[in-house]
Amino acid sequence: MVKAYYGLPKKVIFCKKTLISNQRPNSAIEFSHNIKTKKNTLNIDKNFISDSWKYSRVKKRINYNKREESLLKLLDKHRNKHGEYDCVVPGSGGKDSCYAAHILKFKYGMNPLTVTWKPILYTNYGYKNFNEWLSTGNFDNVSSKRNEKLMSFLTKKSIENLLHPFQTFILGQKNFPVKVALKRKIPLVFYGENEAEHGNPISDNYNSLRQKSFHTYKNAKDLYLGGIKINEIENDHNYTKRDISDFLPASENEFYNSNIEVHYLGYYLKWVPQEAYYYSVENCGFRPRPFRTEGTYSKYNSIDDKIDDLHYFTTFIKFGIGRTTYDVSQEIRNDHINTHEGKKLIKKYDGEIPSRYINEVLNYLEIKYDSFFDLCNKFRSPHLWKKHKSNWHLRHTCNKDGFDD
Repeated sequence: MVKAYYGLPKKVIFCKKTLISNQRPNSAIEFSHNIKTKKNTLNIDKNFISDSWKYSRVKKRINYNKREESLLKLLDKHRNKHGEYDCVVPGSGGKDSCYAAHILKFKYGMNPLTVTWKPILYTNYGYKNFNEWLSTGNFDNVSSKRNEKLMSFLTKKSIENLLHPFQTFILGQKNFPVKVALKRKIPLVFYGENEAEHGNPISDNYNSLRQKSFHTYKNAKDLYLGGIKINEIENDHNYTKRDISDFLPASENEFYNSNIEVHYLGYYLKWVPQEAYYYSVENCGFRPRPFRTEGTYSKYNSIDDKIDDLHYFTTFIKFGIGRTTYDVSQEIRNDHINTHEGKKLIKKYDGEIPSRYINEVLNYLEIKYDSFFDLCNKFRSPHLWKKHKSNWHLRHTCNKDGFDD
């Protein structure tokens, strides 16, 4: 058996329904209900079905009228009758944040404050969508004023140390809106799509203990950003505690002493990405990319940041799962395409090099083009990849045409 990096299971298994593999991050949770593990090997049959598929079937039986009644009770509890902010909606003008903010304000009578952890490198059309979102809904907005030099530094280090272009951005995206809510004493934070859709370990309903632990930290000295210890960033690279704090969650005491609640609107409302897209086009002036997104077949998912495409390319390198696989899995779960169509799309687009923005992104990060791809090759796990005649091949694919299939 060849070596597996990142603690991944050595045996590659694909869900026969969604085509996602057990190499997906957090798949230990998603796959745990059906398998017995010994170290990092899996004893599982070829007809495995993932939890994300099972949840998509459960979702069809959910009584969303009752869920909406629960939402109304939650909103009535916190609705501010004096026009002050009563909920925070994180986002940067993508389809999900457009839908969430608009429906909370215009259907449910809330007064949301939109909060934006800015993309690293805005696309022109992404920035236009952001402005349309705010103007069409007349939303107030707080955008991050972070140290952009530090943002660039941490993004570069995340790539060099972890091959994860989005690590620091994701941390800010999750933490900054909650910290704004805490500072302004706004009781509710609404993220969009339910984490349970993907089989993630966060509960699909609000759980105060788990959510608070998810959005807090205990000891800063134990934290890393971009694969570097916090104190090293401060001492060795001359950044201040104030600069670094923008990228960290709230302190445990600050969160536990508040009455803030973090919810997924997708738990209460039937959340379908394509429907959120149509809604945002009609109500928020949202427009898709004017061209197909490299690495997949769609035009409207995660289009505001030029580094998005590079991020999904690195997931293909590290886990053998590219952007097409993520899109296909989601659309199969929503019964918009079947597995036969999904396999064809994955074969055609997964792992495509994101050439449109890659030079601009690498120049911004001061990483040479050839150095980046040398780095990618170092992060290819031997149990997923085989080099043959100077070319890299996946050992296993959902189409059964990998090097070892």
